[in-house]
Amino acid sequence: MADPIEIVRGDITEQAVDAVVNAANSSLLGGGGVDGAIHRRGGPAILAACRELRATTLPDGLPTGQAVATTAGDLPAQWVIHTVGPVWARSEDRTPDLQNAYRSSLRVARELGAATVAFPAVSAGVYGWPLDDAARIAVSTVRAVLSSGVGSVELVRFVLFNDDALSAFRRAAGE
Repeated sequence: MADPIEIVRGDITEQAVDAVVNAANSSLLGGGGVDGAIHRRGGPAILAACRELRATTLPDGLPTGQAVATTAGDLPAQWVIHTVGPVWARSEDRTPDLQNAYRSSLRVARELGAATVAFPAVSAGVYGWPLDDAARIAVSTVRAVLSSGVGSVELVRFVLFNDDALSAFRRAAGE
């Protein structure tokens, strides 16, 4: 059987997968980095869906480590799974929150029936998580979830924006 994890350099907004994971902030109303790129490329339907979530089920925003799905708007994916990773802190181990961001995203993907999911490096951008550690947590958490054999997800593609992130994720995957 082929490895269910792919690691590529690219633009996550161009991925033809069932679901793209957005490294969102808790407001769900867009931001910088991956979040801003997904909202810009996906168009107004994503923001409208996020505003609806804020007006109904998530009035206080999406908690760290949790995930929720919306339409993907104009993206080549069917859904966007928004997850909020933790901000890295030297004084506090927030690894469980980062693991939960990946687990929750994969749970939502299973609930949607998604077979292919593209992830960015959650928390490794503006949230400051050290890249090698973020990659190790991401790859090991996703491998553990996929190895359980439960659900529809057959392929997880980590889509990294630069060579440093690509190298870190390849090292974490043992490539």
